[in-house]
Amino acid sequence: MSSPLKKRKLMGDINVVPYIDVMLVLLIIFMVTAPLLTQGVKVELPKAGAEPIESEPDHEPLVISVDVEGNLYISVGDDEDKPVSGKEIIARTSAVLDRRPQTPVLVKADRAVPYGNVVGAMVLLQQAGAESVGFVTDPLDTYPVPE
Repeated sequence: MSSPLKKRKLMGDINVVPYIDVMLVLLIIFMVTAPLLTQGVKVELPKAGAEPIESEPDHEPLVISVDVEGNLYISVGDDEDKPVSGKEIIARTSAVLDRRPQTPVLVKADRAVPYGNVVGAMVLLQQAGAESVGFVTDPLDTYPVPE
């Protein structure tokens, strides 16, 4: 007599289809949210044919941004996307340079900002103890290089 209940053979394989579905959903979520994570101040940089500044990998540069309205922003602190005063620029810059004197200091200004505002930002950096300041520009691609 055979029993109506047959013994099933155990399957030793893992069904990976649900894992692939989860992975694809996570991939889509990361692809959608990654562009939203970039922060910064909207600045239209001037074009220049300068060589890139070489920085040490363990030292993030200190960046002072000047937007079209002349507001100043600093890349140090919790509120990088909020305008700060000149006193705050001096305080934060001197704190960073006291801790790490070899930190590169860069100025990133919109091309429509008057030159006086950029010089004002550089004066604040000088008062904070920055010995050299670099400029952030877009690469020169359509303008001929003057000889």
